Amino acid sequence: MNKYFQENKPIAGLGRASLHSGVIVLAAKCVGVVSQVVSMIVLARLLSPNDVGLTATIFALIAFGPSLVDLGTSEATSQKTHITEAEVSSLFWLNVAIGVALTAVFAASSGLIASFYGEPALGGIALAASLTFVAAGFSTQHSALLRRAMQFRSLAVVDICSNLISSVLGIVMALTGWGYWALVAKNVLAPLLNLVGVWISCPWVPGRPRLSKEAKESVRFGLGVAGFTMTDSIAQSADRLAIGYFLGPGALGYYQNAYLFYTNLLSLLVSPLHNIAVSSLSKLKNNLDDFRRSWSVALSTLSFVSALAFALLAVTGSDLIVMLLGEKWAAAGPLLCIFSVRGIAQAVERTLGWLHVPTGRSDRWMRWGFFNAIFQVLAVAGGLPFGLIGVTVAGAIAAYILFLPALVYAGRPAGISTNDVVAAVGPQTVAGLITIAFGLVVREAFLGDVSPITRFFVSLFGCTFVYLTVVMVVFKVTRPVQLGLSVLRDFNPMRLLRSS
Repeated sequence: MNKYFQENKPIAGLGRASLHSGVIVLAAKCVGVVSQVVSMIVLARLLSPNDVGLTATIFALIAFGPSLVDLGTSEATSQKTHITEAEVSSLFWLNVAIGVALTAVFAASSGLIASFYGEPALGGIALAASLTFVAAGFSTQHSALLRRAMQFRSLAVVDICSNLISSVLGIVMALTGWGYWALVAKNVLAPLLNLVGVWISCPWVPGRPRLSKEAKESVRFGLGVAGFTMTDSIAQSADRLAIGYFLGPGALGYYQNAYLFYTNLLSLLVSPLHNIAVSSLSKLKNNLDDFRRSWSVALSTLSFVSALAFALLAVTGSDLIVMLLGEKWAAAGPLLCIFSVRGIAQAVERTLGWLHVPTGRSDRWMRWGFFNAIFQVLAVAGGLPFGLIGVTVAGAIAAYILFLPALVYAGRPAGISTNDVVAAVGPQTVAGLITIAFGLVVREAFLGDVSPITRFFVSLFGCTFVYLTVVMVVFKVTRPVQLGLSVLRDFNPMRLLRSS
């Protein structure tokens, strides 16, 4: 068990090891996202928008749950230089106690939730969904220890298996007439399977809780992280909660499926990198020059890929929705396009933890979370009178207003300036927006009469060419491509065969 509690310090080849971990986790995340998208496509064809909307209402309502159960302690465990088994044991039992308490409170409130929304079915859904709090409580510290030891391969395997099994169960239930319960089962089973997987991968058994000085310090640090993640969960769920209440589950169903396409891509690009970035940058926090250099390369590379991905999704989103989900979901197409425009900025903004956590300034992260939540809720309120399009556009505008100030504020303790942020992501952001404008104009002017599948592939290749031309030829951003090629060489099958 010593590998989980070793001193958190730089090691030889840390940058390359982190890069390889990123490739492994990203590949695993691709498999997970593919399973999620495939299950979403199948379930969307089997279920109605109302079924999707009912489930989305409850799971938007409990989105804050994992953050509150975690209380930021997992970030403390993964980034602290020194940590003991006794300290992690205390944090483990704290997470379990919060998870059990939340399960009891949410289960007891299920009837009130159903009455508030005027949907009796929400009571049963809420009861089942309450189990996710317990699962989070028992798995938080084991996942954190695996991240601390940089065992991202194990975490990736667990993630793939839990997603695949829960997706298959959901599809089987939908095929056999379970309706919205298929979605409920899928969303509840995944965290329960994740719990089993992380305990198998990290067979550490917690001791009895002891409220030590170190545990108190971890909780104090974690409260800052939790302050951000909880308020951020509120900000990210406010749109769906408001739509479900004011516009009904049918409208929320269209919004939810567009949102799922968007968040699956966002999760694929950003989520796997957070744990690796935090673990790696935490080891460089005493050398700010190396810290800033590593951060800049990582963020620039992420922005290079994410701006292209979201530009392509913005131009092809309407066709993609119809081709994959069917004509009954066509109303979700324009929503997906707007979400994708937002994604260019939000993918970058989601990296705030790369700076706040390694520098130990979770208090600043929490303060930004409160400000961001207020801003996002006001944006939802402003867009709601204009329906689904209004809410989606308001969220995109808010993302572009906030993403640059958010990164500058996060980077201040590490000496990162506005110029540093603009240099890292500015060219990619501009190139992505130019690509979207080009793609939409060409689509409307020249491709309106062709088949959706032809329009999809023409747009895909044309927009990729435009983006790479702008970002690499005009702005001369080539480092991410060079980095990608070096990784491909490292993972060359013949080289791996020879090294074995």
